[in-house]
Amino acid sequence: MSQSDFYMGTTGPWEIVIGVEVHAQIVSNAKLFSPAATKFGAEPNTQVSFIDAAMPGMLPTLNKFCVEQAVKTGLGLNAIINLKSIFDRKNYFYADLPAGYQISQFLHPIVGNGYIDIDKSDGATKRIGIIRLHLEQDAGKSFHDQSPTRSFIDLNRAGVALMEIVSEPDMRSADEVMAYIRKLRTILRYLGTCDGNMEEGSLRADVNVSVRKPGGLLGTRAEIKNVNSVRFIGQAIAFEVARQVDLLEAGQSVVQETRLYDAPKGETRSMRGKEDAHDYRYFPDPDLPSLVISQDLVERIRAQMPELPDTKKNRLVESFGLTPYDAGVIVSERETADYFEDLLANIPTFKQAQQENKIETLQSTAKLAANWLTGDFFAALNRSSLEIGASLISPSRLAELIELIATDIISGRIAKDVFVEMWETQQSAKNIVESKGLQQITDIGAVEAAIDNTLNEHQDKVAEYRSGKDKLFGFFVGQVMKVTGGKANPALVNELLLKKLNG
Repeated sequence: MSQSDFYMGTTGPWEIVIGVEVHAQIVSNAKLFSPAATKFGAEPNTQVSFIDAAMPGMLPTLNKFCVEQAVKTGLGLNAIINLKSIFDRKNYFYADLPAGYQISQFLHPIVGNGYIDIDKSDGATKRIGIIRLHLEQDAGKSFHDQSPTRSFIDLNRAGVALMEIVSEPDMRSADEVMAYIRKLRTILRYLGTCDGNMEEGSLRADVNVSVRKPGGLLGTRAEIKNVNSVRFIGQAIAFEVARQVDLLEAGQSVVQETRLYDAPKGETRSMRGKEDAHDYRYFPDPDLPSLVISQDLVERIRAQMPELPDTKKNRLVESFGLTPYDAGVIVSERETADYFEDLLANIPTFKQAQQENKIETLQSTAKLAANWLTGDFFAALNRSSLEIGASLISPSRLAELIELIATDIISGRIAKDVFVEMWETQQSAKNIVESKGLQQITDIGAVEAAIDNTLNEHQDKVAEYRSGKDKLFGFFVGQVMKVTGGKANPALVNELLLKKLNG
């Protein structure tokens, strides 16, 4: 552990210890124990069944699809799938929890120990342990800002299926926690088990923070509740660590409590004392039998698993020659990875190289495609405030442009102008190049003529170059490209110009 992994207080370094509980809403058309809809943004209290409202005599019925989504997630987290699990009642009393208890899992969750690997800012990989994933129903939502004298309740979320994913306290910095949340979100989105939309509340994090002297006993933790932004998580941890260290260095104690993060003020503030498990009076739900699933079901789900981001990243690096950084950027969102795969599949040079096992050509074409995707293409998306699914250029259209570059029909410099026109007009690259006569000049005679004209016009520079000022070579290249309107083949220009100047 490096010095940068510690927080420096007035009494020396402090080690930060962080564990995270993520509440991920399951992608499902119905709730965990009722047939009520789960659509976000519906009118208040329009998606509430008698079960969600805890009407007398109503019995919960488990949603099988939600169980399968939890199993799929567990497999994606490299975790143990428990073939038998138990639903418990977790008792606490809020106005937006009609039954006075939440159906959850405690001692016997559906998913046990697992892990995910995160990429640290220094390029290293760190493994973060997963303690458990359990199924539970969400509560409703209280509104206290609609009236000066009354609170309002919306039960649309009541009963929505959640997966609570609990990490080991393996993280030692805000950066590691943010990397963990991003990686977990990516995995869930690849699996299709949670949409990961933090703004809508379908992914929320409770962050448990404590500090201790390096190698000492674990400190008292404070839980920062329901943080719904990766950036806010980083800010909340930074404030909370400083707060706890200041208390301890002043001879005071950290109180075990639940705190909220106030984003406008950039600080955490006390919400309530932190409950322990016994405070919730857990007991098995008498209305629900033990959940028993078969190994055959687990294996069927395993067989249908998509290629996950770590596997895809390794393939892009090992087979296509991408840098780990570029591969990481591409696989960070499934939509981006899918776009890249479609892009490659539509580049004739890449496909031919695959068929003929020409590794060098395959890798150089893949690198060219990755550079365009993460460079000009991403920049255009950002300027237009578009997600990749709404791109103005399809993978096949971008593939056509890359093929023109790969086969030396146009130069990389000309391609940038063509790309801008493609984005603005939705014309194909081929049509733009042909209509404007932008094909690259590869005729040796034409390039030599442009070089001869340049050297004749700048004989003084030629003399300086030949006297030892070889840095002027770039000047001559630029002049030749200017004369040819940027259409001369750069490699050919360099080769012929070098011969002329040194001849």
